[in-house]
Amino acid sequence: MGRIALKVDVDTLRGTREGVPRLLQALARFDISATFLFSLGPDHTGWALRRLLRPGFFAKVSRTSVLRHYGVRTLAYGVLLPGPDIGRVAAAPMRAARDAGHECGIHSWDHVRWQDNVRARDGDWTRAQMRRAFDRFGDVFGVAPTTHGAAGWQTNDAALRQIDAWGMRYASDCRGPAPFIPCIDGKPLGHVQLPTTLPTLDELIGLKEIDERTVARAILAGTENDAAHVFTLHAELEGGELLSVLTELLAGWRSQGHRLGSLAMLHAELGAQALDHRELSWGQVEGRSGELVVAGTG
Repeated sequence: MGRIALKVDVDTLRGTREGVPRLLQALARFDISATFLFSLGPDHTGWALRRLLRPGFFAKVSRTSVLRHYGVRTLAYGVLLPGPDIGRVAAAPMRAARDAGHECGIHSWDHVRWQDNVRARDGDWTRAQMRRAFDRFGDVFGVAPTTHGAAGWQTNDAALRQIDAWGMRYASDCRGPAPFIPCIDGKPLGHVQLPTTLPTLDELIGLKEIDERTVARAILAGTENDAAHVFTLHAELEGGELLSVLTELLAGWRSQGHRLGSLAMLHAELGAQALDHRELSWGQVEGRSGELVVAGTG
């Protein structure tokens, strides 16, 4: 039997308020627990429009209709409207995810600021951003977070070391084929990386004649094995217009015989299994603009 961990990235205020409740209902129908990773500070989604100048970004947003999924108001945050503080105004849906039995962790303090800057920033900047998210998580949930998933699959060495300093046993900050022990300069860190192994819906829709009606089948074709997978979904997409696609995926994975659950489930089932030691590097993923952090060679 294969295992598929469901990692829900919650990037925006709209995703928190509207997408999370819809996802909780859908997951409850299948009796599945997932991992929800929250953006806990200001929503500056409008700043992301600066990426239109980057190669490949305009093509991506054209394929996946950012306006449809995020809405005009969200795209105005940080540009025409002040960025709302998600953790202050939308703590209730976050706690609802916890109360429904889902694992909750950190995605970011400021999603766009992190995604667009962390690669070039130093340790002080990185730790300050992570500390703000950590502290706000404690304010919302009353406990420390158990896991972390970097916004946009963007991170640096200081962030990876901070995950160890927090005592987290696992995180999901990168893309790759299988769980591994991350290394920096040849030295292994103390946590396991559970990388996103499967393509996301917005990476596939519009490529190779794949559309919303066929994207679930395209993903299911890649899970006809007993491997351990991590699928990243977004509260703004699968918790919105693409909810029916998620329902099709969940039913399909159940039919394939997979066990579905959280990152905590996947990490626990690895047990004492020997994992590869890998450095992290920068690379490209088909259907997504720019470079992401990926699992390198052992």
